[in-house]
Amino acid sequence: MGFLDRLKHGWNAFIDEKPMTAWTYGGSIDSYRPDRVRFTRGNEKSIITAVYNRIATDAASISIEHVRLDEDGRYLEPIKSGLNRCLNLEANIDQTSRAFIQDVVMSMLDEGHVAIVPVDTTLDPTVSTSYDIVTLRTGKVVRWQPRHVRVLLYNDRTGKKEEITLPKQSVAIVENPFYAVINEPSSTMQRLVHKLALLDNVDEQTSSGKLDLIIQLPYTIKTEARRVQAENRRKDIENQLAGSKYGIAYTDATEHITQLNRSVENNILSQIEYLTNMLYSQLGITQSILDGTANEETMLNYYSRTIEPIISAIVDEMKRKFLSKTAISQRQSILYFRDPFRLVPVSKFADIADRMRRNEIMSSNELRQKIGMKPSMSDKADVLDNPNLSQPNQPQNAEANGPDISQEEV
Repeated sequence: MGFLDRLKHGWNAFIDEKPMTAWTYGGSIDSYRPDRVRFTRGNEKSIITAVYNRIATDAASISIEHVRLDEDGRYLEPIKSGLNRCLNLEANIDQTSRAFIQDVVMSMLDEGHVAIVPVDTTLDPTVSTSYDIVTLRTGKVVRWQPRHVRVLLYNDRTGKKEEITLPKQSVAIVENPFYAVINEPSSTMQRLVHKLALLDNVDEQTSSGKLDLIIQLPYTIKTEARRVQAENRRKDIENQLAGSKYGIAYTDATEHITQLNRSVENNILSQIEYLTNMLYSQLGITQSILDGTANEETMLNYYSRTIEPIISAIVDEMKRKFLSKTAISQRQSILYFRDPFRLVPVSKFADIADRMRRNEIMSSNELRQKIGMKPSMSDKADVLDNPNLSQPNQPQNAEANGPDISQEEV
C-alpha cells in the first residue's frame, strides 16, 4: 500500500473516535460494568467471597465441549456448532467462555440456582427444538411458575437488566449441589455469614471513638437537684475532653471513673473458627487450597468432591435443555474434560510421558502440546506405538539374526 492509499484508508482510534452518546451506540451509558456479578445477602462483605471465587475459577478451568459420540457412547470428535463456540470461545459480546462459566458458578453459589439463557438462537426455541445457540447469558430467577420462569437478564442492546418470562424447556436452570450447606437459611454457610456480621459489629463499636465511662459522684442522686448537678458534671467532663488537644480532663479527688470499652471476652471468634473448619470439610476444601500450597492428592480430592459435582450439574442441565431428542439420537452430547497434567510438576512429566508413549495412550505430538512445543514433522510423531519395540515393517537387526551365509559359502 502506497503513501496516498495509507492516507486515504488509514484509521486512528483517537482521531476518528465518534462522540459517545447513548443514541450513537444504543442503550444507556454506565461508568461501571452493569453485567458484572454482584453478591447478595452480605456475601460481598465477608471472606465467603474468596471461597466462591476460588471454586468458580477452578470450575472455569475445566473444558466443556459439544461433542459427538461413537456407537459405544465414547467421545469421538467435537462438533462445530454455535453452542460449542459459546462453551470454548465467546459466550456473548461481553464474556469469553471461561468468564461465562465463572459467572455461572459464582451466581449459582450465591443465589442457590442460576438460569443459563440462550439469548440469540437460529430459530425460535418455543416453535422448534432444532435450533443452534449463538449467545448465552446468566440470569437470576425472580419468579417461579409451573412451566415458565421469570428471569432477570442483562440486555446487551439496552445496557440494562430486564425481566422476561421464558419456558423452562429452553432455559437451563442449574441448582447448587451444595444448596443444603451454602444456601439453606440455617446452613453452615449462613451461620458463618451471620457470625462474621456480628464480629464486624463488635469491631465497629470498639473502634467508634466512644469512651463509655461511668462517673461515680461523692453523693447520692435521689432528688431532682442532684440529677441536674450530676448532668452538669457529665457535660463538664465531655467539654474538657472535646476541647483538650490530647483528650485530657480533670476530676475531683472524691470522684471515681470506670471505663467500660475494654474488650469483653466472648466466644464469637472461636465459633467462627469452628464454623469455618466445618464449612471447609463439608465443601471438600482446605486452607492449603486457598493459599496455593496444596499437594497433588489434596487437589485431586478437591476436584473430585467439590468441582466435579458443580460441573456435572451444569453439563447435565445443558445437555437436558439444549440438546433435542433428535440430536441425542444422532449421538450428540456435552462433555467436560479436565487436563490431568495441570498439577504435574516438570520433574515428573518426563516419566509420565514415557509411560503414556510406551503404553500407546498418547502420541509424541500430543505430549509436546502439553508443554507448549510445536508439533513434530516426523511421520511417527502422530502414531500410537511403542518406540521400544520393533515394528513389523522395520528391518530386523543383522547382529540379532546372525550373519547372512549363502549356500555357496557353505
